[in-house]
Amino acid sequence: APADAGSRVVMKDRPVPPAPRMLVPSVTYLPSLDRLPQAAPTSYDGLIREIAERYNVEYALVKAVIKAESDFDRLAVSPKGALGLMQLMPATAAQHQVRNVFLPRDNIEGGVRHLRLLLDRYGGNLPLAIAAYNAGTQRVEDAGGVPPITETRQYVARVLRYRVTYRREGTGVASFGR
Repeated sequence: APADAGSRVVMKDRPVPPAPRMLVPSVTYLPSLDRLPQAAPTSYDGLIREIAERYNVEYALVKAVIKAESDFDRLAVSPKGALGLMQLMPATAAQHQVRNVFLPRDNIEGGVRHLRLLLDRYGGNLPLAIAAYNAGTQRVEDAGGVPPITETRQYVARVLRYRVTYRREGTGVASFGR
């Protein structure tokens, strides 16, 4: 505290540059065609297709999220508490009225409903919707794009890579568009 009345405290802060906006996916999110996994049919494909069509969400995207989240293990439980095929957190499952997270139909229904909500929220921007599925909408919005979290960035790239594989499964060609 200053001893005389004529003194004043002056503090200088360096200006903080704004966080970069990443509303358009960077090249790092485009899957390399030489590293694509092989598509394999699963016992859930019909169910995935049915529910994805009902919510107007791309089948290949839903299958890619399931592959990345649980590798098609309907009984998967993550260390953070995410459950089932689409690794729904309990609050997300409750939000989408999922009765039994370990029943494939219930879990996929809730997961696809959540994906639809995220796709709508981010205007169809796949990297943002996928990042929000992994890290939550608050982190995406705080970052103004895909958050600078290594796990989330790797997750987005992995889901997009799987998506290309599953799109090829249905059409015989790779495609990057929505």
